[in-house]
Amino acid sequence: MAAQAAESKKGRRLVVLDVREISQVTDFLVIGSADNRVQLRAIADATLERFREQGIRIHHEEGYDRTGWILLDCGDVVVHYFLEERREFYALERLWGDAPRVAFPADAPLESRGKGAPEA
Repeated sequence: MAAQAAESKKGRRLVVLDVREISQVTDFLVIGSADNRVQLRAIADATLERFREQGIRIHHEEGYDRTGWILLDCGDVVVHYFLEERREFYALERLWGDAPRVAFPADAPLESRGKGAPEA
């Protein structure tokens, strides 16, 4: 759902990682990029709106106004949206390089999204 929301606002290089086997903090990471701060906020806003429509609670959000990196923590899913230069600097895909990628959109067959992949 987060990746689809980002895609709807022209988010780039969207990745969903299944970190259940390598993290005790969360089950899935969603990572995406924006070209500028306005687009970055629009992507995060679209994600928050979609989550609220589905009754998904946001435990924590940060970075909205200052960092070029917006984090949305939903517990089982943590979403990271970056300006491209921030994404390259923090390189979360390399940090979580052992995590399998999960296919999206959500209407893909469940087996292609990863067993038990949540909607967030």
